[in-house]
Amino acid sequence: MKYMNFRVKACNKAVAGEFSESVTLETPAFMFRLDASTSHQNLRVDDLSVEWDAMGGKVQDIKAREKDGKGRTASPVNSPARGVPSPKRMPSGRGGRDRFTAESYTVLGDTLIDGGEHYWEVRYEPDSKAFGVGVAYRSLGRFEQLGKTAASWCLHVNNWLQVSFTAKHANKAKVLEPPVPDCLGVHCDFHQGLLSFYNARTKQLVHTFKAKFTQPVLPAFTVWCGSFQVMTGLQVPSSVRCLQKRGSATSSSNTSLT
Repeated sequence: MKYMNFRVKACNKAVAGEFSESVTLETPAFMFRLDASTSHQNLRVDDLSVEWDAMGGKVQDIKAREKDGKGRTASPVNSPARGVPSPKRMPSGRGGRDRFTAESYTVLGDTLIDGGEHYWEVRYEPDSKAFGVGVAYRSLGRFEQLGKTAASWCLHVNNWLQVSFTAKHANKAKVLEPPVPDCLGVHCDFHQGLLSFYNARTKQLVHTFKAKFTQPVLPAFTVWCGSFQVMTGLQVPSSVRCLQKRGSATSSSNTSLT
């Protein structure tokens, strides 16, 4: 269950009054899905999961349509090879700045965050050669990687050649202490300008960015030679709220990039 509804009635026991009309209370939860229209062509995107595909997800989609026999044959005109877009040309069905290409193996969520507190979790395949999670402005460029510009903030895991675990923003990186959690919780407090990452299993704080968001942000993810799965519809855990209230998010051991 992603959230709960409660029907509540009040009763004045002092005068043995009747029950009031029922009122429905809904617990808040941040719901979003992954937006396939913003993904790199090497990412196969489901609603809440992504797998890196060296052959290119667009090619696989064409093969699947041809296999289903939807009025097309395997002629040269409709072959997968002709369906692969030139790296210098935007694909006709996925144009715009949100279409990532080159080495920006990125996909965005489909719901903007423009206020309040929101929480989601992501579990990635530990064997992934590279993985990143964070938030980004919708204006993030097509060739820009998460954390490499001022338009995005992320935690990045690199398992290629040597293991590294870093917090990245505006092309600056802070090395984080291992171990690297295989499941991360992300807490975004938009008005306070806080983006915090937690070990989703223990709720231990990993890192906090202190930012001044100048426009709405989107959940953002990147993966290379791997896969991940997102859990949405979650309330902000009480332990996360307590940590923020106690000021743990700004402790010296988790100094934030700005």
